[in-house]
Amino acid sequence: MRRLPFIVLLFFLLFPNTAHAADLNGAELSFPWALPFLGILLSIALFPLLAHEFWEHHLGKIAGLWAASIIIPLFLLFDTGTAVTALAHAMILEYIPFILLLLALFTVAGGIVLRGNLHGSPTVNTGLLALGTALASFTGTTGAAMVMIRPLLRANDDRKRNAHTIIFFIFLVANIGGSLTPLGDPPLFLGFLRGVDFFWTTQHLLPETLSLSIVLLALFFAIDTVIYRRDGHSKPDPTPDDEPLKLSGTLNIVLLGVIIGAILLSASAELGSVHILGVEAQIANILRDLVMIAVTFVSLAVTPKGDRRANTFSWEPIKEVAKLFAGIFISIIPVLAMLKAGSDGIFAPMVALVTDHAGNPSHPAYFWLTGMLSAFLDNAPTYLVFFELAGGDPQVLMGPEAMTLTAISAGAVFMGALTYIGNAPNFMVYSMARRAKVKMPGFFGYMLWSGAILLPLFVFLTFIFYV
Repeated sequence: MRRLPFIVLLFFLLFPNTAHAADLNGAELSFPWALPFLGILLSIALFPLLAHEFWEHHLGKIAGLWAASIIIPLFLLFDTGTAVTALAHAMILEYIPFILLLLALFTVAGGIVLRGNLHGSPTVNTGLLALGTALASFTGTTGAAMVMIRPLLRANDDRKRNAHTIIFFIFLVANIGGSLTPLGDPPLFLGFLRGVDFFWTTQHLLPETLSLSIVLLALFFAIDTVIYRRDGHSKPDPTPDDEPLKLSGTLNIVLLGVIIGAILLSASAELGSVHILGVEAQIANILRDLVMIAVTFVSLAVTPKGDRRANTFSWEPIKEVAKLFAGIFISIIPVLAMLKAGSDGIFAPMVALVTDHAGNPSHPAYFWLTGMLSAFLDNAPTYLVFFELAGGDPQVLMGPEAMTLTAISAGAVFMGALTYIGNAPNFMVYSMARRAKVKMPGFFGYMLWSGAILLPLFVFLTFIFYV
């Protein structure tokens, strides 16, 4: 089960004749088909909290079990062509590009080191948070979090109370800052793979992102100033331990530019297509994926080992993501088919929740439903669910229904900050802070912080942008 992608590939090789396979008809599928998708999302949400060690050792097997509970019925209840084409569509057009981008960004960001040990004054801390927020849309929230968290921890290692700096770091760097490009957060890259233009989110989410970022940075500065003074700190004098920031790994910054260029070219180049196992794959997209592989190997070759050691670089996070998302992309296949059926499928009640009495989309409902589910489940598949619920046509969603897609995108990215499990970097940052002896609040303690600070801001966004 831990080698699930290779098992799926074996299916592809054994059953190549799928050119005339029929698509899954979501109107004919019943609720049990959705249970594996719900099961894997609940596993991701609950196991790390309730059975952490078991999850760490067996997450690949658990993801494989949920995926198998879709693969086996597909082959038993549908013809071989339909089953393989459904799997091929999920893996070739979505999973492989998704995981290769994450792999390239993860490897490149792991070779960028921000050294130095500044004094954690309110001004310095706010500057570090602002820098990380700006980086997140270009290096990804995971990349920006891994680059910036260590300087922030070092800067505040002599502070009596410093947990609030990490909480705001999760708000801004691990979530909200990643809202402006498909590189920033996995949900937006899935939208890009579905046909959303690269700079569409930049144009449509910039006002919301700037509003949230400015308010949160100002609020953090005020809170940090009060705590700084109450803990007996004053304006810092330079000390031998306070070294200026120094950036290493500039070649990886160039490689980051290569990643961005490859994505932009794949969206604009017309190089034709090839049919693979019943699905049409664009040659430009295949070349983009090959560039991601090449960038990964080049980054490994040109980055000094000392830089990766300074970042405590490890393959474990990306291996976990690869296993979990293989299970997610397979288990979501019938769910997406049922959502495409709209009011003719079993999710008709959900369609009613996000539409008004006249049948028009309710933008506040899309924002809050996408967001609240993203807070407790993974925001990438949650985005896909509501993308399909809104019709799934990127041209319509970027055009007449642009506000609907804006609400879905904002909800998925912003509200991932409400819990430790809303976005992958959240729990990574939490774990690193705990190892650095920061007295972080527990799961519900963090929700008190996020609820008190973020929920009023999200209500404000709703009335300003989505009503």
